[in-house]
Amino acid sequence: MISTSARLLRLLSMLQSQRDWSGAHLAERLGVSTRTVRTDIERLRGLGYPVEATSGVGGGYRLGSAADVPPLLLDDEEALAVAIGLRTAAGGVTGFEETALRALAKLEQTLPRRLQHRLDDLLDVTVTVPGPTTTVPVDVLTTIADAVRRREGLRFDYTGSDGAEGRRTAEPYRLVHARERWYLAAWDVDRRDWRTFRVDRMRLRVPNARRFQPREEPDGDLVGFVERSIGSATWRVRARAHVKAPAAAIIARVPPAVIVEEVDAETCIAHVGSDSSAQLALWLGLLDADFTVDGPDDLAPALQRVSDRYARAAGAAGTLET
Repeated sequence: MISTSARLLRLLSMLQSQRDWSGAHLAERLGVSTRTVRTDIERLRGLGYPVEATSGVGGGYRLGSAADVPPLLLDDEEALAVAIGLRTAAGGVTGFEETALRALAKLEQTLPRRLQHRLDDLLDVTVTVPGPTTTVPVDVLTTIADAVRRREGLRFDYTGSDGAEGRRTAEPYRLVHARERWYLAAWDVDRRDWRTFRVDRMRLRVPNARRFQPREEPDGDLVGFVERSIGSATWRVRARAHVKAPAAAIIARVPPAVIVEEVDAETCIAHVGSDSSAQLALWLGLLDADFTVDGPDDLAPALQRVSDRYARAAGAAGTLET
């Protein structure tokens, strides 16, 4: 029979790995009586672990939350995952770097030597490619998250991509971290439509707006809506292409920002964009299908230049020596 201390550690690990346990199931897994389980539960409570108990047919035990964080039991892979996560936790969030590093230092002190070597090896061969990062204060993120949980509207001043400032009221639904930035997917109360807001451009006002009833997500996929929104937000040139190909085939070739509408089994419409008409002309060729396009006046000359360039290349291709 395992010792009492070892059994307590195993019991704690079980409570941390699953939300609810019946006393009989714990006793069976530990190889002890239900009375011993009750005694061990009291021991864990005495050590500061808030083990909750419920009675009745569906009763059992669960590990509740606590005012003070008690020690956690982590297996090897969990410990490595936490350490790696702490290394990158401060990305995009101000006021969090020092806290993450303190937590990482405490964790590394407790790692056994075999895990220290694995973590050091991973960090030694990992290179971080620097890129543009826009940070936001951690208290702004937690305030928004609390409003999402409580279904409370947010009031805030917002600076648009064109530099225009205005006051907005929105029903917040989801925070999304993508492309090194934080975004809020929300229902814009004044515009009566879904919008994606960059959190670093928001200046929250207090108090919050009134509570709201949840709405159906756009197209049933709020995260996909954000991906499409932030993907198309930087387009300077936009066009509408009538493509002679099935919608499914085009969807498989384009990024989420491109909206594809089915016309019939062999035709679709793609709402496309890019930084310039010249780049859009090149990108349209990647559809690998015949198309006509409605776009800005300089798109037709750009398409002609691409066509002429490829025609010259095709004519010269037969003269090259092999």
